[in-house]
Amino acid sequence: MRACVLTDQPEVYQIDAVGLVCPLPILRFKKRTHGLASGTQVEFLADDPTGRRDLQALCGITGHRIEWVREEDAGVLRYRICLA
Repeated sequence: MRACVLTDQPEVYQIDAVGLVCPLPILRFKKRTHGLASGTQVEFLADDPTGRRDLQALCGITGHRIEWVREEDAGVLRYRICLA
């Protein structure tokens, strides 16, 4: 597995799935990350209540790594993910 590139200001690919409900957030994540290089850092925003469990399951299958999760306003969760 390739490590995430760490710099002072790393380039981060952003995916906004706020307002979408299962299974659309995970489908959007899969579609938008398809073809991105291993080690790419992705910030994924979602507010679907089942989103965390679904994202953890997807990462378990693909080898992507959730670096951190932050709760923002209105129940939005911001995930930082390193692609496998």
